[in-house]
Amino acid sequence: MPANQYHGNSTPYPGRVERLLRERELRELRRSNRAEANGNHSHRGGESSELLDFRFRQNSEPQKSSYIEQYLEEAAAATRHDVRPLSAGGLVTALLGVNDFEARWIGWAGVNVPDEVGQKALTKALAEKRCIPVFLDEEIVHQYYNGYCNNILWPLFHYLGLPQEDRLATTRSFQSQFAAYKKANQMFADEYNSNMKVGWFLHTLFPSSEIHRTLPSRSELLRSVLAADLVGFHTYDYARHFVSACTRILGLEGTPEGVEDQGKLTRVAAFPIGIDSERFISALKLPKVQEHIKELTERFRGRKVMLGVDRLVMIKGIPQKILAFEKFLEENPLWRDKVVLLQIAVPTRTDVPEYQKLTSQVHEIVGRINGRFGTLTAVPIHHLVCYCQLNSSSFHMFSLYAVTDVAIVTSLRDGMNLISYEFVACQDSKRGVLILSEFAGAAQSLGAGAILVNPWNITEVADSIRQALTMSAEEREKRHHHNFDHVTTHTAQEWAEMFVSELNDTVVEAQLRTRHVPPGLPQGDAIECYLNSHNRLLILGFNATLTEQVDTPGGRGDQIKEMELKLHPDLKGPLTALCSDPKTTIVLLSGSDRRLLDENFRDYDMWLAAEHGMFLCHTKGEWMTTMPEHLNMEWVDSVKQVFEYFMERTLRSHYELRDTSLVWNYKYADVEFGRLQARDMLQHLWTGPFSNASVDVVQGSRSVEVRAVGVTKGSAIDRILGEIVHSKQMTTPIDYVLCVLGKDEDVYTFFEPELPSDGLGVMRTKQTDSTKSSAPGERRPSKQLPASKGGASKSSSHQSNKTQQQAAVLSSEKKWAASYICSSSGRSSSTTTSSSCCSSRASSSETISRNVLDLKGDNYFSCAVGRTRTNARYTLGSSDEVVSFLKKLADASS
Repeated sequence: MPANQYHGNSTPYPGRVERLLRERELRELRRSNRAEANGNHSHRGGESSELLDFRFRQNSEPQKSSYIEQYLEEAAAATRHDVRPLSAGGLVTALLGVNDFEARWIGWAGVNVPDEVGQKALTKALAEKRCIPVFLDEEIVHQYYNGYCNNILWPLFHYLGLPQEDRLATTRSFQSQFAAYKKANQMFADEYNSNMKVGWFLHTLFPSSEIHRTLPSRSELLRSVLAADLVGFHTYDYARHFVSACTRILGLEGTPEGVEDQGKLTRVAAFPIGIDSERFISALKLPKVQEHIKELTERFRGRKVMLGVDRLVMIKGIPQKILAFEKFLEENPLWRDKVVLLQIAVPTRTDVPEYQKLTSQVHEIVGRINGRFGTLTAVPIHHLVCYCQLNSSSFHMFSLYAVTDVAIVTSLRDGMNLISYEFVACQDSKRGVLILSEFAGAAQSLGAGAILVNPWNITEVADSIRQALTMSAEEREKRHHHNFDHVTTHTAQEWAEMFVSELNDTVVEAQLRTRHVPPGLPQGDAIECYLNSHNRLLILGFNATLTEQVDTPGGRGDQIKEMELKLHPDLKGPLTALCSDPKTTIVLLSGSDRRLLDENFRDYDMWLAAEHGMFLCHTKGEWMTTMPEHLNMEWVDSVKQVFEYFMERTLRSHYELRDTSLVWNYKYADVEFGRLQARDMLQHLWTGPFSNASVDVVQGSRSVEVRAVGVTKGSAIDRILGEIVHSKQMTTPIDYVLCVLGKDEDVYTFFEPELPSDGLGVMRTKQTDSTKSSAPGERRPSKQLPASKGGASKSSSHQSNKTQQQAAVLSSEKKWAASYICSSSGRSSSTTTSSSCCSSRASSSETISRNVLDLKGDNYFSCAVGRTRTNARYTLGSSDEVVSFLKKLADASS
């Protein structure tokens, strides 16, 4: 069996940046070709709920994509080549500018078609428009869309909170709505090829983790999204919130690239969407638009025009905008007859009481302001409630954008707000000013050219109106140039191509990562080799290997239960059976202290190695030490004080004091704060207590361990095996080794020295001048030990020349078994113990020479639990899988 075939690859692959730069060059070339073709575009788009995902799924061909959407009505309309009516911004505006993709739309048709004949007819009709309908009954649509999407997700994502539960029926309604939501999404998912690459883009904001964690179904939604290859958001803030939610709620590891879970990386990035700016620029040249521009210019001659275009919902901040305009008129009386505000509002969900109340509030404010500052011939606010969804006479919108002097967007929360993009695209001659809410996603991209405001600060918005109206032509030119350049270069087409390019590269990167991921444990082979062997050695870990997983509601983690490590109850029978087999020796190798191992394993016939193997005993004997001589532990008190200091200042953190190490754990503390504290702690330790100490510092994902140099399981394993061989008076070599461990990479390196010794660990060593070579009395494993791996090493095509030379030497000398206990003087120092009994064993073993390892290549199985970035040959997903495998092993041997 080749050893670690998945490690290393001699085939050169271009780096990620190189691949993306090459793709960018291709996009630039395509853009130039489109420009030369005079912009012959075919407009495709579709309108979907801002609540749900916009999934971008790509086939094997680069320019074929399948979009999963909620509605097909707008998608079907968007396939026509005529000038399409506008909506109040949103996803439809953006997707109209996506060309050069063979898109298929999958979603609800927008109508209830209960009979099969009607469904077939509609499916055939929509197929001509590249649409695939999913037929949802009225109850599912009501529960899924009106219920879960609009009543729960939409308010929560826009920081409005969840509906208040005033009776048990409300709770049951939440549950039924989520069930309908899952069912509808499953029906969408059933319509596409599961082998497609998956890109998930959210066309709305993603809230802070503190907001998202209030959602009852928070964990299930996050894990569903993480099933995608690429997750995209409009801004870095939204991406950061998503990663933070996965870290704080699911307990996963957040990285600069995304979220990592059991070795699988879901890339998370920002992809600001744009519009088809050329479409707006070209539309201004149409005769009908030019004619209407002249009409509007004449109508508002002598007055500055301010424009607001919003959906009539709470998050758009329409009342705040109008109140700020009132304050401006109040403080600037000279402007009362020189400026007009055109407010276009698109009603939505008119049957909901909250929206009806908002509509009445806006009408009341507008009436009061017009009554206060209006005259017989003019009013300061023209409020148009457009029930037609702006779907008629789209040239009116082009014209309004063109004649506007100041566009004002006062969203309280907004995913992107493409109205601001549309306004900028139509202003190349007017050079109007954009007032933009800092809570809109567009503020991240247009903030340099716009006047950013806090819509809750009425005074600030009123001052911004005055600033915009009185701004010099030179400043307007500079601001417009910056925004216009961004809008015309960061188009919807650019967004789509960039997203697909990143998706392709993410899949390539994942394939390269999986080349280095070991396969799952071949349990059948492992059991067969076990049965055919005569002297077996099982090295098992404890924490997260043989312990029971603590299942807590919401994935919050139960600190008390998880800190009390207990042997998995289902393992008692299998472990007893394996221990009773005279051909099998079991070593429990753990970083835990002796007391904990005694509590869990004293009833079994096995060997216990505590604190990384520094203490060893048989369960029927006394503890002895395998520590190197003269181990320097003078640093413990000073490090303990530092750990206590940070424990007091980091809530829910704790530390463990062991005989050879100290561990500070912040798994249950706030993740971000814990990392900051760990970084601060390490900086303090390296400049203080470690200045004259010989220590290793191991930084885990949420822990910091300080231990003496040489206190590792890999460096202790030879001393442990030596003691076991002597104690059991072995007369036959060990011909089967099974290692099932967690993060103990140095043990794998011991059995396979060709592996990198520190490639996966995060360990830093501080040594004094007198201890830079090695700790006193410590002997590193001989490179001849795994001579039994020679056959496996020869079959590996990815070893270095040095490793191949070593394998050739071992093979030529036919050293299939290493002389583990030798007659050299180094043996006595490597097995120094704390008892005279152990010392006598070590001295007597100096005259004994036995072959203790004879694995014949195929009989070594190293297995990491819950880790894929490992030097082990195989993996098991969790302690439950370990339990299942050991049960099979025990049953097969009985």
